[in-house]
Amino acid sequence: MQETQPSHDAALIRPSVMSLTIRERSALYAAYMPFLQNGGIFIPGNRPCQLGEEVFLLLSLMQDEARYPVAGKVAWITPSGAANNHTQGIGLQFPADDAGRRVRQRIEEILGTALGSSRPTHTM
Repeated sequence: MQETQPSHDAALIRPSVMSLTIRERSALYAAYMPFLQNGGIFIPGNRPCQLGEEVFLLLSLMQDEARYPVAGKVAWITPSGAANNHTQGIGLQFPADDAGRRVRQRIEEILGTALGSSRPTHTM
C-alpha cells in the first residue's frame, strides 16, 4: 500500500498584495462599501481574483500620513463590460479585527454626512 503525502501547495499560497491611494472625498465615497459586514472598499483594476480570496491591501486616504494595512477577503467582483458602465475591479471586505475597525472608522469620519447620500458608487 502506497502512502500519500499531504499537498504542501495550500501552505505556499500567499494572499495577493494590492495598493490603493484615494485622493478625493468623492472617490472615497464611490469606493466605500458600507453594506458589507465590517465595511469594505472597491479596488479598480483587472487583476483576476476569486470570491473569498484573501487580499492584503495598503490603503492611503487623501492627506492622511498613515497607510492602512488591511488583510481582507474578496466579496465583490465587477467584471469587464459590466452593465451601467461600472468600473472593473473587486470589493474587499474589511476583517473584524483592529485593522478593519480602524480603517472603517477613518473612512466614515472622512465621509461624514455623505454616507447618507443616494449618489451612485462603483458597486451600487
